[in-house]
Amino acid sequence: MSHDLNPLNWVPVCALDDIVPNTGVCALVEGKQVAVFNVAQGEGGVYAIDNYDPCSQAAVLSRGLIGNLGERIVVASPIYKQHFDLRTGECLEAPEHSVSAFAAQVKDGQVWVAV
Repeated sequence: MSHDLNPLNWVPVCALDDIVPNTGVCALVEGKQVAVFNVAQGEGGVYAIDNYDPCSQAAVLSRGLIGNLGERIVVASPIYKQHFDLRTGECLEAPEHSVSAFAAQVKDGQVWVAV
């Protein structure tokens, strides 16, 4: 994703090196828990979605397992194992439980998220 950094929209989260490849971390971005993932497989990149899993009603998505289902890069919730698309936030098993997805990028080794 290529965006100009606008201090009103983009928030620095952490250094990319602070996120182990193919894992996620939880960050507080403008008062909201956001799960930020460093995906090393395929095209790779950073992705950000809500950390709150509506199926289990717990803030746990940052601790889920990253994988892919077909062309979709997903995280499996660590509780009930629903898959959330990291690009869109869609819950594949129950679309009514989809979460928000946020723009994310790396600039000069720093992860930025826009909410």
